[in-house]
Amino acid sequence: MPRLSRWLARTALLHLVAALALGILMPAGAARSPWIAGAWPVYIHLLVLGWVTQLIAAVALWMFPRPDRRLTTEGFPGWAFYGLLNAGLVLRAIAEPLPALNRLLPIAALMHLGAILALAAMLWPRIRGR
Repeated sequence: MPRLSRWLARTALLHLVAALALGILMPAGAARSPWIAGAWPVYIHLLVLGWVTQLIAAVALWMFPRPDRRLTTEGFPGWAFYGLLNAGLVLRAIAEPLPALNRLLPIAALMHLGAILALAAMLWPRIRGR
């Protein structure tokens, strides 16, 4: 398994644990903390982008055939995907529940868009006909 795939899979598991912990804290701490009360979108983003998307990317990078066997999978698009996706999730987790920081959400969304474009750039050459 390529190194980037291992990093993606492990980070996906961390996002799953964080989302489940947040899911447990939300009902219990909503009355005491405004951050927890507004954390539902963060919970969904951690599950969908952090866990599912990142795990799919890890498996796709590992399983899709390389166009040239001499090429490694450790290229710029892969690490750009990893960095942009996770930085966007952290920024969203900080800014989403706090109304004063909501102006940072478009930056997080652009980071996620850049991550998906990097994923497409990484996988596109691997999709080929017989």
